[in-house]
Amino acid sequence: MRFVKQAFFSILFLAILVQVIALLFPARIIVSRAITIHAPADSLRPYLQNMYGWQKWISGMQDTSVHVLSQTEAEIGNRTVLIEKVVPDSVVSVWRSAKNHLLISTMQIIPTSNGASAVVQWQYEQFLKWYPWERFGSLMSDKIIGGMLEQNLNRLQILVEKKN
Repeated sequence: MRFVKQAFFSILFLAILVQVIALLFPARIIVSRAITIHAPADSLRPYLQNMYGWQKWISGMQDTSVHVLSQTEAEIGNRTVLIEKVVPDSVVSVWRSAKNHLLISTMQIIPTSNGASAVVQWQYEQFLKWYPWERFGSLMSDKIIGGMLEQNLNRLQILVEKKN
């Protein structure tokens, strides 16, 4: 009985310790990547401001599991994507999973002073619950989401620079 009691309190102590350590991690993370594209900002806007433009450069958007419902809404696998705000140099979209997890995506066009090229910055903002596995899992977000952002921004760069 003494061994069982000791094991129970040890497991309880470890669970509390893991939870306390997890709470030290931020509840909101931002993963961001940027690329310079040698083309005017006006030539980038059609690819960033609607779902039909996204289909040309975001990998996976041509997949059969993707259903583009309108210029501002799509279903991508188990996620619903809604472009919520479009201004000349910024696009904000909300990615909502079936379990109601949110990712906020922001794409910004930053023209250079001479107007011959522009920097495209793409970032994802993720909100985490208090669960330890979510907080510890967020350590991999930069590698996973960041890699996807880099790959797609490179595809955008190739597409736009070929046309200009």
